Amino acid sequence: MGESAHDERYRAAARALRNRMVRRIVAGGGLTDPAWRQAFAEVPRHLFVPGSEGVGYERPAYERPGDGRAGRERPGYERSGYGRPGSDRPGEAVEARRRLRRLAAAYADQPIATRVVEGELVSSISQPSLMAVMCEALEVIKGQRVLEIGAGTGYNAALLAHRLGPDTVTTIDLDPEITAAARAHLDAYGTPAARSVVVVTGDGALGHPDRAPYDRIMATCELPWIPPAWLAQCRPGGRILAPFATAVVVLTVHGPDRAEGRFLRTPAFFVPLRGAAGGTSRAEGSGGGAPRGGIAGALFTGRHPERDRFGLTVDGPRQWVWLDDPHGPETWPLTS
Repeated sequence: MGESAHDERYRAAARALRNRMVRRIVAGGGLTDPAWRQAFAEVPRHLFVPGSEGVGYERPAYERPGDGRAGRERPGYERSGYGRPGSDRPGEAVEARRRLRRLAAAYADQPIATRVVEGELVSSISQPSLMAVMCEALEVIKGQRVLEIGAGTGYNAALLAHRLGPDTVTTIDLDPEITAAARAHLDAYGTPAARSVVVVTGDGALGHPDRAPYDRIMATCELPWIPPAWLAQCRPGGRILAPFATAVVVLTVHGPDRAEGRFLRTPAFFVPLRGAAGGTSRAEGSGGGAPRGGIAGALFTGRHPERDRFGLTVDGPRQWVWLDDPHGPETWPLTS
């Protein structure tokens, strides 16, 4: 069989897996915005996994023995015929199945580690369902400008660019190897919007003033507090979305030194921000003492399990997390 036909079957398998990923997110209540649904259906996630086909293959759930699902569900890519026994010469069939397993791993609803330095995870691709929640929480409209903190492999920037259009997205990361890979992946994807993404090597805590002001700032790494530079670079009325402790907070910017908002209900776990504002979230308690386990402990206590009851306020040099009311009895001032 010719190479072009072989590649077309691989692309068909990728499309089937992508469509299956989107259907599952929609079934779980996500991607209610048709524009975001289209972005997730069209941007090829597997192109943004190192090695083009995936890394660190984990058997998908439908292949795992003893999970109660074997034989009950199979992914739609099987209709493409890719990797079926007898569809190629024996050696080619084995290679095709290997590629297919990696392809399936790229579209599973799980995070994928993409860069580890001296045993420490410093970059990953988040699970698609969480990315969908975060993208929709931005509440963007076409043409708005977004700064992404944490370039990853470029996949999130590609989704943002697909949704917002060319010349709208800037992504920044401290690690030059990460930004080089993100640039290469975006160029390999090759759409005008993807190629227009500005990839910057620098300290994300300082933002990127050269392309400010931004309508949205989106972090894909965990923060110990909100860097002041972000508020100064975001338009009044804009949004800052950032992982904090084990949740995601969405702030509305009210000025260059004030922002406030609530946490999403969805739990989230991200690699920490590195650079000037890097570190672990710390807080001092008020109205009952410091929460056990820091802010994460407060979010997970039996009394208050709902993350969306919590919020975060930035007011000049002061920042604090609160329960129900920014000026209520249960607040936790953040310390740097």
